[in-house]
Amino acid sequence: MTDIDLGKVVHKNLIVVPSKSKTKDEVINELGHLLATKGYLFDAQEFIDDVYLREKEGVTGIGQGIAIPHGKSIAVKNTTIAVAVLDEEIEWETLDEQPVKVVIMFAVKDTDANTTHILLLQQIAVLLAHSDFLDKLKKVTSVDELYQLMTTAN
Repeated sequence: MTDIDLGKVVHKNLIVVPSKSKTKDEVINELGHLLATKGYLFDAQEFIDDVYLREKEGVTGIGQGIAIPHGKSIAVKNTTIAVAVLDEEIEWETLDEQPVKVVIMFAVKDTDANTTHILLLQQIAVLLAHSDFLDKLKKVTSVDELYQLMTTAN
């Protein structure tokens, strides 16, 4: 298994610190439209619809204040990640039934689905398994700080 250089899929222009979104729907729409505005999607609504299809399959709130919604979609031009650190925690269906502070949204090109998607999820999961990374992630106060944390943590 090869690692994906997170610097190639994490971009400063796809990071929101802090997000003012107050609900799960607001943050999914915020990140979906951000991905479209920045040129990573052909169609924001089609991608957002695909994210909701995935949400119906199971919980994307992985616990400890983190949610990883994702959509595999023909609306995605290039597989990438958008991240929002929320101003205030929001309700989300989570494994630990706790609210969410950080949303890491995966936009996966349909043709990348089987390999890239899995590798990305695994790599982010490895990062999120480290409590020091988690603590820093929830406390970031700027886009630069979050970008540095995600692209240099190994």
